[in-house]
Amino acid sequence: MLGASGDLTARLLLPGLGGLLAAVPDQELLLLGSGMDDWDEARWRKRVEDSFSSVSATGPQVTATVAGTRYLQADVTEAEDLRRLIGACRGQIVIFFALPPAVTARACQALTGIELPAGTRLVLEKPFGTDTAGAERLNQLLATLVPEEQIHRIDHFLGKSTVLNILGLRFANRLFEPMLNAEHVAGVDIVFDESLALEGRAGYYDSAGALIDMVQSHLLQVLALLTMDAPPTIDAREVRDRKAQVLRATRLWDEDARTCTRRARYTAGEIAGRRLPAYADEAGVDPGRGTETLAEVVLAVDTWRWAGVPFRLRSGKAMSATRKEAVITFKQPARVPDGLTGYDRPDRLRIGFGPDRLAVDLNINGPGDPFVIDPVTLDADFGPGELPAYGEVLRGVLDDDPLLSVRGDTAEHCWRIVAPVLSAWRDGTVPLLEYPAGSAGPEGSLLPPD
Repeated sequence: MLGASGDLTARLLLPGLGGLLAAVPDQELLLLGSGMDDWDEARWRKRVEDSFSSVSATGPQVTATVAGTRYLQADVTEAEDLRRLIGACRGQIVIFFALPPAVTARACQALTGIELPAGTRLVLEKPFGTDTAGAERLNQLLATLVPEEQIHRIDHFLGKSTVLNILGLRFANRLFEPMLNAEHVAGVDIVFDESLALEGRAGYYDSAGALIDMVQSHLLQVLALLTMDAPPTIDAREVRDRKAQVLRATRLWDEDARTCTRRARYTAGEIAGRRLPAYADEAGVDPGRGTETLAEVVLAVDTWRWAGVPFRLRSGKAMSATRKEAVITFKQPARVPDGLTGYDRPDRLRIGFGPDRLAVDLNINGPGDPFVIDPVTLDADFGPGELPAYGEVLRGVLDDDPLLSVRGDTAEHCWRIVAPVLSAWRDGTVPLLEYPAGSAGPEGSLLPPD
């Protein structure tokens, strides 16, 4: 793990690994951590042990991994330091870059001077590059190190049990799949609003913002799963081919960022009784960057199935309520017979990402007057996955199955889709709005009322 002393490693990566080792006890592993910080092995081992304990990971392999783990201080942008790290490994090598994108690119460049052992796998955390050209350069660089099938660009969102359940929901239920097209669907909303604010992540977030942190990566991956055609098998190549196909066909709704995008950042406010400062006043934030904490984008997917359907993607921080779901809104009935009253809500299919649930909003003849239509919601909870999201994607890495990894061309398409948005936002074509922390966001949302 390069960047072993960083926040990502402690908060997500190590707990995911601990959950995996507990669930798959025959997974033999030597864990080698490396970072710029001058840590001794006792401090590193304590971090590993605490992270494993945070997910109640126990078992002989968990114990063995904690006991055998090592820490080596190194500058991962220096070839000699990387050569020393690789020399300390044994068996099948997996290099995890838990690093900022720019440092990852420099570390990969340093690896070009080293002959990597056969079968070495490279694991990169999103975002992959910093723009379209950067993603292309990074992919070209990675291709000089190992074959594409040994490169795992991981997006832990793809390891969420609900996201994976999209495949089963769509392709194992005749009830839904024939309805998921432009003939029946009025619009699709993919929303990831959270009441959490910056929470000390300025070092990464202030250089990324909501568009890159959530929309460019996570939410576009969900869009691809919702819109792709059925693959013949759940094989990595088949699924990733289908995802790439729909992302190639995805663009801004009317090719004008001024009319189909919005950006905003939170000002001081209160959430659940806790006072929050304005984003611009948070520690580590450069107000002059104009980093957005809320991003909304309307996209079109120009395929035979989806042409004409608006896809509205939104992610916001410090919102009044957490809302994490994909909502498919169906078109109105061709005609509601005269004499039936009360109809005012279209049918909707909701796929929740936290809590993990499936819900269908329908209209029925309710209690009382049988000629008055009442809304009703049928819902079911998705069972929790066997592993935490990071554990699921790490299982794919260790099993050498790239199903949950983002292919190089797909990463480039995701940057291409948001490129005109980034350009318009940087030159001020789209104004930076404001909303109080703890509110529903600025007025005039591109999403319809929920």
